[in-house]
Amino acid sequence: MDKDSAVLHGAFLLADKLCLPSSLSSLQKADWGRVGHPVLEAIREICRQEELSGPPSSRSACWKKKLVCVVWLKLLCSETGEDVETAWRENPFFPLQNALPEVNHVVLLELVKSMSASKIFVHLLLCLPQSQICCELERLTQHVKSSPTSEDDVHLFLELWWELWKGTDEQTAEGEESIEMMFANQFARLTSKPASMSPQAAKRFKLDTSASSPNIDVLYILLHTLKDLRDHISTTDLCLQALAISLDVLYTSFLIERAVMLPTKEKMHILSKAVSIRERNNEKLTPELIREAQRDLSTSHTPSRFQPCQMKLAEALKIVTELAQFWQNSGFLNMCDGSNPSYSAFKLQQSVQRVLTALQEADVPEAMTEMGVQEAEKNILRGLLESLSFPAIESTPEVNVRVTTTIISHRLEDYHDFAVLFACERSWVDCDEHWMDCVEKNQAAFQQHDTLIKLSSTLMNKLHSDGSSVSQCRKLMKVITDIFSALSLEDKNKALVAMLRLSSRGFFGCSVPSAVTDGFEQELNMAFNCIIQGGGGAAAAAMQGNLSTAVSLVARVAFQNPEATLRSCCHSAIFNKGAFALMAKILQKLPGLRGGRERRDADEDIDRRRVPASGSGLLCWCLQEVIRTRSLLANEKEQFLRFLGLLMMPVMTVEGEEKRFLSPQEVVNTFVLPNLSSMGHRSVDIELSLQLLHATLCVDVHEAASSPHWVLDCSPFPLLYILAQLYNQALRCWEQTPDGAVHHWSTDTKELLVSVLTTLGQVVGTEVAAAPSSWSRALFWLHNKMEELDWTVHFHLKAVWGEHFKNEVPSSLLTVCDLPEQEWSGLDQPQYGQGTGLLVWMECCSLSDSLRSTMLSCLSLDQRRPDHVSMFSKGLLVALTQVLPWCSVSQWSRLLGALRELITSGRLHVPFSLEYVDFLPLLDLRRFSCVLRLSVLLLRVLQLLCGSSCSHWLSADGWAHVGRLYAHAVREMMDSLRAKLPLPSSTALTVSAKGSASTPPKTPTAKDSSSPLEEEVETFPSQEVLFVLSQLFCHVQHIQVMMPGGQCEPLFLCSLEILSHYEAIMAAFPDSSSPLESDNTRHFFSTITDNLKNQEMKAVLQQKIAQLVSSAA
Repeated sequence: MDKDSAVLHGAFLLADKLCLPSSLSSLQKADWGRVGHPVLEAIREICRQEELSGPPSSRSACWKKKLVCVVWLKLLCSETGEDVETAWRENPFFPLQNALPEVNHVVLLELVKSMSASKIFVHLLLCLPQSQICCELERLTQHVKSSPTSEDDVHLFLELWWELWKGTDEQTAEGEESIEMMFANQFARLTSKPASMSPQAAKRFKLDTSASSPNIDVLYILLHTLKDLRDHISTTDLCLQALAISLDVLYTSFLIERAVMLPTKEKMHILSKAVSIRERNNEKLTPELIREAQRDLSTSHTPSRFQPCQMKLAEALKIVTELAQFWQNSGFLNMCDGSNPSYSAFKLQQSVQRVLTALQEADVPEAMTEMGVQEAEKNILRGLLESLSFPAIESTPEVNVRVTTTIISHRLEDYHDFAVLFACERSWVDCDEHWMDCVEKNQAAFQQHDTLIKLSSTLMNKLHSDGSSVSQCRKLMKVITDIFSALSLEDKNKALVAMLRLSSRGFFGCSVPSAVTDGFEQELNMAFNCIIQGGGGAAAAAMQGNLSTAVSLVARVAFQNPEATLRSCCHSAIFNKGAFALMAKILQKLPGLRGGRERRDADEDIDRRRVPASGSGLLCWCLQEVIRTRSLLANEKEQFLRFLGLLMMPVMTVEGEEKRFLSPQEVVNTFVLPNLSSMGHRSVDIELSLQLLHATLCVDVHEAASSPHWVLDCSPFPLLYILAQLYNQALRCWEQTPDGAVHHWSTDTKELLVSVLTTLGQVVGTEVAAAPSSWSRALFWLHNKMEELDWTVHFHLKAVWGEHFKNEVPSSLLTVCDLPEQEWSGLDQPQYGQGTGLLVWMECCSLSDSLRSTMLSCLSLDQRRPDHVSMFSKGLLVALTQVLPWCSVSQWSRLLGALRELITSGRLHVPFSLEYVDFLPLLDLRRFSCVLRLSVLLLRVLQLLCGSSCSHWLSADGWAHVGRLYAHAVREMMDSLRAKLPLPSSTALTVSAKGSASTPPKTPTAKDSSSPLEEEVETFPSQEVLFVLSQLFCHVQHIQVMMPGGQCEPLFLCSLEILSHYEAIMAAFPDSSSPLESDNTRHFFSTITDNLKNQEMKAVLQQKIAQLVSSAA
C-alpha cells in the first residue's frame, strides 16, 4: 500500500470510529457532516500533493475517480459476498478496497457531492448496463429525497442528470479511461458469478436487482424525482437550471430523431454570448469554460441515449410546465435581472425557444391532442419565455475572435470548422491584433485545402484594399504559403484547383504593391534556378528526391501565382537544354494546375490578353506566350515538341486511373488548328504545327469502345481539307514560288504531311464507317473540296472514302493499266495529255505500297512483243526523270521497289553498257544483274535530267534533294551487295589468313603457274562484288560531275562509303584482287575522280583510293 492509500485508509478508519456506536456501513445522510471531515481532509491533502507533481486537473481527477471506483466496488463486493481468495487475484483495486471499512451508499453519494465529482460518478455509471443504471439512479433519487434535503442535494441531482445526458467526455485522460475499464470489468465479473456468493448474499443481490427491474425508464425516474423535489428548490438559479435541463431532456428525447447540425457561425455566436454572460459574472475565458459550453450545446442538439419506454411526450411536457408554473407563481422566475442575465437564464431561454419551435414544426401525437393540453403547455412556455426576456446579447467581434482563437489554439471540438470561419471572416483581420498570431502559431489547424483557400481569399481582399499594411500582407502570404507547403501532395493539388478558380494569377490577380511582387519574383527565380541546377547527373534515389523537392518548390510558387509559375515552367522546358523532361515530370505530379475556374478577376476581364478559363488551357496559353516572344531554334522546337509529348502521356493516379496533364485535343485545338487556319501569316510555323499534330495522333488514348475518338472534337473534316491543301501546295516543292509567297516547302514537310494526312484519314475513316449516315454530309463536302486539288491527294484519304467513291485518276493511266471500271474512273486533266500514262503510273506507284502492288499487277504490257517492251522501257525512263525530283524519300523507296520488280520480271529492259569497263570481266554477274541494271538506269535518268533540256527545272535546293535521293538509291544497292556477300567476323579473317578456310586463298605464284584453261572455282563472289562496286563508284562520280555545281555532299559521302566497302572486301578476301589488279583499279579510280571540280573532295577521295592495296601483295 502506497503513502496516499495509507492516508486514505487512516481517514476512513477515523470516520468509522466517529460513527460509534454505529459504523460507516449504516451511516445516515444527516451524520455525514459529523463523520466525513477526516476523509475529505485526506482527499484534499492527496490532491494537493498530486497537483504539485503534475497537471492539477488530470492527477486530481484521476485520484478522485479511483476513490469513487474503490468505494463503489466495495459496496458491490459486499452485496455479492465476493470471496477474498478470489478478490485479491482478480481485483486490481483489492489492496485499497480491502483496507477500507464497510460502507453504504450514503458514504458513496456524499463523497461524490462533497468532492463535486458528478462527472466522475456519471462516467462510471455509464459503464454499467441500462438496468443497473436505473437501479443506481433509484438509489440516488432516494438519497436526494431523504431527509434532510438541502439545496446541495438538489444541485447534486441536477449536475448528475445533466452529466448523464452529456455522456462520456472525449477528452478523458488515459489513466481515467483505464480506471473506467477496470471498473466495468470488475462489475461484469461480480454480476456474472452469483454461484460464488454465500446464500444470504445471493438472496440479497437477487432482491436488489429485482427491486429495480420494474422501472427501466431513466427519464421517468428523473422527471418524477424533480417533481418531488420542487418544494426544496428555493433559489432562482436552481429553478432556471432545473427547467433548462428538463426542457433540453424533453427536446432530445421526444422532438428530434437525429443530431441537429448547427452552422459553425451560429455555434460561434452562441458560445460568444455564453462567454460574454459568464465574463460579466466574473468568470474568466478559459479553454475549460469553452469546452463545457461546447458540450452543453452539443448535448442540447443530440438525441438522448436514454429513449423513454414508459413516459410519453404529453406527460413529460405537463410535468415540466407544471414545474414552471409552480416556480413562477412562487416568484422565483420573476427575480431574473434582465440587464445582467445569468448563464442559467441564457440556457433556459434557448431551451424554451428550441422546444416551442420543435412543437410548432413537428407532428404532435394524437394522444396529446386529445388531452387538450397542447396549447395550454405552449402558452405556459411562451409566458416563461416572456418572463425571461432581456435585452438581446450581441456577440462583439472582439469576443468572437477570442472564443474562436481559443478553440483553434487548444484544438477544442470542431476546431477545423472554426479555422475555416476564422479564415474567411475578413472583418476580424483588422479588429484584433492577435489574429495574425493565431494563424501563425496554429498553422496545423489550417492545413486543409478548403480552409487554406478561405485564408487566401481573405489575403487577396486585403492585398487589393486601400491602406493595407504591406509588411502584414507579406507576413500573411508567407504564413499561408508555409501552410500550403505542409499539405500532402493530394491536398496541394486540391488547393491549386481551388486557387485557379479564384484567379489564374493567384494572389496577384489585381494590382498589388511592388514590394510584395518583387518578393515573389525573387522566390520564383530562385526556385527554378535550384531546379535547373540540381536536375541532372544524379543516381536514381537522388533523382527521386530531387523530383520531390522540385515538385514542392514549383507547387509553392504555383499556389501564389499559377500563371507566372507555368510561364517559367514553359520557358525552362523550351530554352534550358534537357529541362523539358524534368518540367513535364513536375507538372504531371501537379494535376491540380489543370483545374478549371468558375470566375475571373475584375482586372482579368479588363485585361485583353484573353487568359483561358482552365488550368491546362492556361498552360497552353503560357506556351503560346513564350514561343510568341522569340523565334525558336531547331533544338528549342525539338524540346517544345518533346515537352508537349510527355505531358500528353498518361500517368497513373492514386485512384488507379490514367490521366494526362494535356489531352491531345487540347494541343490540336490550341496549337494546330489556329495556326493551320492562318497560313497566310509569315509568323506561323507550319512544320511545327504538323509535327505537333503528328505527335498527338501518335498518343495512345484508351477510350471506351462506345465513345467517339478525340479527333472528332477537333473539326476533323475542315482539318483534313487544310492538310490536303498544304499537301497540294507541297507537291511541286522545288518550283519557283511566286512573288509574295509565304511558305517554302521541303520534302521533309511533304513526308510529314503524308504521314499526318494518312493517319488522320484512317482515324476519321473508322468513325465514318461506324456511323456512315451521321457523316454523309461532311464526307460529300470534303469530296467536293478535293476536286480543286491535285488528283493524288484523293488517294491519301482512301481510308476516309471507304467504298463511297471510286478511285479517280487521269484518263491516260487507263491506257497503260487494266483497271476494273467498278473501282476506277478517269479524269480529264489538261496537264496529263496523250502519252502520259506511264507518268501517272509512276506517280501512283509512289503514293502507297498497296497502290504500287495494284499498278504492278494491272500493268498492260505484252512481253512477247519486243517493240512493246522497248517502247515501255524508253517511256518509263522519261517518266522516271519527270517524277524523281518531286519524290519524298518514302515515295522514292517505293519507286525503287517497283523498278527492281520490273527489271527482275523482264518487263523493263535496261542494257548494261561497258563504258566503265576496259576489258571483259570473266565473272558470273547474273546474281548482280538487277543492281547493275538499276544503277545504269539511274545513270541514264540523271544524264537526261542534267541535260540541257532539263537542267533549268530545279533550284539549288531541288538539285541537292535529287542528290540525296540518288545517294539513298546507291545505299539500298550497297545493302543488297552486303546481303549477298556479308563480311566475315574477325575470327573468320584470322582463319582465312592461316589458309584454313573452305577455299584456300590463291597466291600470286599459284595463280601464275596455273593453266589458263584451268577453271577457277570460288565459293565467295568477292570479285563480282568488287566489280559491281567499281561500277557504282564510276556511276556516282559520273553523276556528281554532271550535276550543277558538282559539289553534292551526299554523293561524295556515297563515294567514300563505296571505297571503304571495297577496301573491306579486299582485306577480308585477299584472293579477290591481285596486286596488279589493285594497281590498275587505283589508277582507274583516280582517273575518274580527276574530273571533280571540288579540290577538297577530290583530295579526300584520292587519298582513300591510294589505300586500296591488295592484301596478297
